[in-house]
Amino acid sequence: MRLSYSNQLRMDCVSIENVPLNLDCRHEIIPLLGGLQYAYSDLELRQHLTRLIGNDVNSDSRTDIGRTGYSYWQIAVLGIVRLGCNLNYDQLQDLCENHRALRGILGVGEWDSTRFGFKRIRDSLSLIKPSTLEAINQLIVQRGQNLHGTARDSVRADSFVIETNIHYPTESSLIWDGLRKLLPVSQELASSLKLKGWRQWRHQLKQIKQDVREIARLSASEDPKVIARVYPAYGRLLKRVGSLLDRIRNLQRVAEKSPLDVTQDLQFKQVKHWYSLTSRVVDTAFRRTQLGEKVPNADKLFSIFESHTQLYRRGKAGQPNQFGRMVMVYEDAAGFISHYYLMGRNELDSQVVVEQTQIAQRKHEGQIEDASFDRGYYSPDNQTRLESIVTHPCLPPRHRNQYAQWLKQASDRLQESRERHSGIESAIGALQSGNGLSRCRDRGEEGLARYLGFAVLARNLHVLGKLLIARRNGTSAAAISKRAA
Repeated sequence: MRLSYSNQLRMDCVSIENVPLNLDCRHEIIPLLGGLQYAYSDLELRQHLTRLIGNDVNSDSRTDIGRTGYSYWQIAVLGIVRLGCNLNYDQLQDLCENHRALRGILGVGEWDSTRFGFKRIRDSLSLIKPSTLEAINQLIVQRGQNLHGTARDSVRADSFVIETNIHYPTESSLIWDGLRKLLPVSQELASSLKLKGWRQWRHQLKQIKQDVREIARLSASEDPKVIARVYPAYGRLLKRVGSLLDRIRNLQRVAEKSPLDVTQDLQFKQVKHWYSLTSRVVDTAFRRTQLGEKVPNADKLFSIFESHTQLYRRGKAGQPNQFGRMVMVYEDAAGFISHYYLMGRNELDSQVVVEQTQIAQRKHEGQIEDASFDRGYYSPDNQTRLESIVTHPCLPPRHRNQYAQWLKQASDRLQESRERHSGIESAIGALQSGNGLSRCRDRGEEGLARYLGFAVLARNLHVLGKLLIARRNGTSAAAISKRAA
């Protein structure tokens, strides 16, 4: 059984709108809770928010029977506070059980025995769809822009990489990852189908582990003679793995022709899943080490478990290689992230800027007049198309000689937009360090999109809370901001 929010005020707690906040505290949770208070006090916004959450949480189940679960409002607060303060689930559980102001925003009183187990929080948040968070974020941004007044007039956009939670990928380690998942489930399926030849699978897995460790040892050396032995070692590993994959392929043929029960069918699906990923890594490793090909990134797999991961080499100091996904964000004049887009695995900045600017213009109700972009977005076609969307697009050319000439010829308005553009790096830094977008801790591509949605929503509520607190008490510590007026 679930409720949107509690309509009955308990004797041991005050109403959410009246929960006292310590405005002399500089912790990031204070403006975050202030933004949540505003969202709850706006009845239309609160009902819209909880209705969106409820559509995901109880999409195919009844809400009037069963044990009482978290209310839709509590689920929203938990997800926002988690990434608004960059917490893991254990830290969030401790905060929910001991932070008086947060418990007040959750609607939990002093005598309430509600427990916030980390597994229960995780399972509740995993029900939310990324599209729902995007819709809620748009509602919050609209309210904030209305309060600010001129926030819709200008935007600045840039992209950054959210790293996925993977180990450093080498083909040998990825082959090991695939086989340590593939061989046990293959043995179980073969045993249930009464197929022989799988008695020594543990010994074979141990031999593969030894080959992988040998490749890692050889690759770590700086001696050219030792490094020359890496490709032959790969050849031995691929030969051993190839024979196992042939056996697994025969197992799949037998399973396709056999009547399977529910357990066997699940095992067969797992075998097909891990086999397809492992064979893909084996193919690229063979092409690179044995045939001498230069394999493009589009063909490579950088994680067995996070297969959507891509490699980016953007020339960043200290980060020559980044494994994750690219995200494009638009920041308005008030500091709200008014639009964000998780780019495809093989998409480039210049390929998406026009389409995403059109979407951002619609979200701003056609009021964007100034839009600044980095030099990586430039192309003559993009310049022409952006001029039809935005009145004053600031899109400097890539080449340094052309850029210097552009600066000389640019109007005062374009030069001012260019000077202010670097502020987007501050917003990206806040998202990475304060909202957990340096490295995604959730699993899967949908988990990454959900993680991104909660982080952006939390950042916007933080900005909204700062704006509201500054109006209430501009000299309080919670209202102090280094953002230029």
